Amino acid sequence: MNKNQSKIDSQLVLEFQAGNKKALVPLVRRWHKIFCDKAFWLVKDADVSKDITQDTWSTIISKITNLKDPDSFGSWALRIVYTKSLNWIKANKRAQHAFEDYKYEQDCLVIEEDSFLDEKKKQLLKTIKTLSKNQQVVIRLFYVEDYSLKEISDMLNISVGTAKSRLFHSREQLKKSLK
Repeated sequence: MNKNQSKIDSQLVLEFQAGNKKALVPLVRRWHKIFCDKAFWLVKDADVSKDITQDTWSTIISKITNLKDPDSFGSWALRIVYTKSLNWIKANKRAQHAFEDYKYEQDCLVIEEDSFLDEKKKQLLKTIKTLSKNQQVVIRLFYVEDYSLKEISDMLNISVGTAKSRLFHSREQLKKSLK
């Protein structure tokens, strides 16, 4: 952005801070596509970049009154887009790694089962395989990956109560089977 555009942005920010809510409309027109492009450049997903941009505008609207230097609106707003994009990437990678690790562990279990494990371990592995896929995932994430119930619920898009229930019923089935 050149100096003239920066001055226009600064004036619009000052008007918005003074109570003119209509000053936000030209700011959105000027910056929305730039925000979408920046988010897309980082996350490589058009729908996610639009969501990030919407979330960015919510943050800007709620915090613009605290912006001390209106001349810095562009860099301030782009920093919000950048931070939100990186947060999405981190959250997405962690969930993706958890599922990749789970798949790898499942493959390893097949290999380990064929090796010389004692009878209890074999029985436990066999019993775990009889559980539903949902229960197996929760057992694996909780005991092997050391995720909390809250993290599991976030990753699997289920409530914490559902994660607890799956864990409880899985343990009960394992107890019955191992007796």
